[in-house]
Amino acid sequence: MYKVSGLADEYQKKLITPEEAAMQVKDGDRLHFGLGCGCIYDIDKAIAKRCKAGELKDISVFSAISMRPFATYLETTSNEQVRFASAHFSGNDRKMNQDGRCWFMPMMFSELPLYWTHNGCEIDVAFFQVAPMDSHGNFNVGPQVADIWGVIKSAKKIIVEVNENMPIAQGHQTQINLYGVDFVVEGSNPPMPEIASKAPSDIDKKIAAHVVDKIASHSTLQLGIGSLPGCIGKMLADSDIRNINAHTEMLVDAYADLFEAGKLTGNKPVDKGKALYTFAGGTQRLYDFIDNNPICCVAPVDYVNSVDVIKQIPNFISVNSCVAVDLYGQVCSESAGRRQISGTGGQLDFVMGAYQSYGGHSFLCTPSTRSLPNGEMESLIMPLLPAGSIVTTPRTATNYIVTEYGAADLKGKTTWERAELLINIAHPKFRDDLIKMAELNGIWSTTSKQAYW
Repeated sequence: MYKVSGLADEYQKKLITPEEAAMQVKDGDRLHFGLGCGCIYDIDKAIAKRCKAGELKDISVFSAISMRPFATYLETTSNEQVRFASAHFSGNDRKMNQDGRCWFMPMMFSELPLYWTHNGCEIDVAFFQVAPMDSHGNFNVGPQVADIWGVIKSAKKIIVEVNENMPIAQGHQTQINLYGVDFVVEGSNPPMPEIASKAPSDIDKKIAAHVVDKIASHSTLQLGIGSLPGCIGKMLADSDIRNINAHTEMLVDAYADLFEAGKLTGNKPVDKGKALYTFAGGTQRLYDFIDNNPICCVAPVDYVNSVDVIKQIPNFISVNSCVAVDLYGQVCSESAGRRQISGTGGQLDFVMGAYQSYGGHSFLCTPSTRSLPNGEMESLIMPLLPAGSIVTTPRTATNYIVTEYGAADLKGKTTWERAELLINIAHPKFRDDLIKMAELNGIWSTTSKQAYW
């Protein structure tokens, strides 16, 4: 029974089919398809049918971290018809990018809510999935608040797609009222898209051990995505470390591991009692953990990723992966040469915020090598980043770099000292060559290594 008079009538007035929602799209429109688990499903299929029939052209589709391939991409081949843009690449975004259909928007994730409200950035129609309406007329937007309110503020029209499988996310700005949307679509209730964690490799375990060795009880943890964070979470769950808190861009299964082990308490001075995040992605076990769980608190990305907020939390530990590091301490985390593979996200925010936290540290982790297609081994500790590489974390911000050979703290180190530290955690096969290149580049010379203090 609805507790607000007229809700049932208003709901029926706004209830349309996915096909009718697709008819709201016009040539030249800028559309937003949602983020993460909130990306649309049935409406996307309906828009794809219109595109395939040649009814639409010059459409721009924005999203972030799409966890399923968009039907609108699969059913079209021409950028004159539909082109895609993402501010935070996922595997699906990479595939579209490689096909020449999707472009990366270089943005700090924390700036996206503000970006959408700037002049000229308006969205014609914003589509996103929500949980079923409650008795007060509110739709829960699920575990991906992120930049959604920037999108909502900029959108000329808002259409929500109801999914009964959407977890109810507790937190800040998680509700949009029926009177705040233009149309409602009752979808086919697809299961939440899952991101399966790969089993950690032996190298992952060695890297994780170096990081866990530097984590103490009463720390607040930010973890990125991949097998390494899962490995760190498992090691912490099995350790004597206690009272782990969460303040993270992405909530992953590792936090459920910590909760089940009795380690995740939320006992921190900021957002006390809460595991704070801005979006989630993982297995169904994670979504079940989030569903109506008061310890899990989703919030806008401009708050979660704020350096000013992060630095207020003592003993803040930030752990992220990177692609390559050069001897200057410059870190590439989002491209392989010129090929975009990920987004900037909040890495720099968390690197800076963690260091400014009392007792805090950031760890950027990478295997020391990778295998090339021809079977040869390449060092990921490099003299210089390859041409076209994107510097995600500048050398001035870098704290710890971690490989399977150890953890190098670059903060406050001179150029030759950081080169020496990085060479010491490079694969032994490449250390002599790295020394030669450091000398050739003038980093590691007799004069450089003299002490003047």
